[in-house]
Amino acid sequence: MGRKRKKSLDQSDPVLIELPLRDEEEVALPQLKRAIWTENKAQLIRRYLFLFGLVTRHGTYIDGFAGPQQPDKPAMWAAKLVLEMRPAFLRHFHLCEKAKYKVKMLESLKREQPEREKGKKLGRTIDVYAGDFNKSIRRILRAGAINDSAVFCLLDQRTFECHWATVKLIADYKRGAPTKIEQFYFLATSWIERSFSGFTRNKQVVSGWWGRADWLEVMKWSWNRVLEETTLRFRQELGYKHVRAYPIYADKDLGSRVMYHMIHATDHDAAPELMTRAYNTALKTKGVQMQFENLFAAE
Repeated sequence: MGRKRKKSLDQSDPVLIELPLRDEEEVALPQLKRAIWTENKAQLIRRYLFLFGLVTRHGTYIDGFAGPQQPDKPAMWAAKLVLEMRPAFLRHFHLCEKAKYKVKMLESLKREQPEREKGKKLGRTIDVYAGDFNKSIRRILRAGAINDSAVFCLLDQRTFECHWATVKLIADYKRGAPTKIEQFYFLATSWIERSFSGFTRNKQVVSGWWGRADWLEVMKWSWNRVLEETTLRFRQELGYKHVRAYPIYADKDLGSRVMYHMIHATDHDAAPELMTRAYNTALKTKGVQMQFENLFAAE
């Protein structure tokens, strides 16, 4: 398959940002058909994990910033949506949060989860970690702690909270599977240039987030250059086979500006198509979900 020409980074165009292909085996993906806006990004994560769960029938979920971003809007709370997802394919949950009041909300959410459904024990484990995720992840990834072949890590940071050393630690974690831990890394493309200028007196924050010696130069870059380089690093530095950035818009208007890009990094060959399908169907009805269940359910 020939190489695709990279599309323009126009924020008004809901396209998938792609890098030059690493090899000739990359699959062609369908065009994104609709925008996902900020209030529905949790629905996107839920939809993707639902589709992937129909394939794997198991899995571990790690959420680095698991507290609700807007406590009064539970539909935007990814950890809650994933925990309440049915069928309950995911079995192990690691929920991390620094803010004390959000930790309490996570503990309450944990207590609300049923142990049994339809007379059967769910057999799930739910662990809540209070404190800086960059430290908590080392407890989660202690030797031999995670053995699932399907492991998903959501890094829904606001701007600079997740250190690059943490991202690398997750990518390098060895377990009984040939694939890396799958990562959903949010990059605040809308305000990252403004944030750079706001951290001129506390440059160590940017240094830890970027994790490379050229971080002072990066603070002068445009948002699209940061996006392209970050995506490239997931492929070249961390060795992920499939890496793509999905735009998350400010509101329902397709013409509105992009607030975030979610960089999806995975070694699973089926994952890019499933993520694009999830992006295009995240806001559809439950009836459509049942159609997907029938289509993807394992024999």
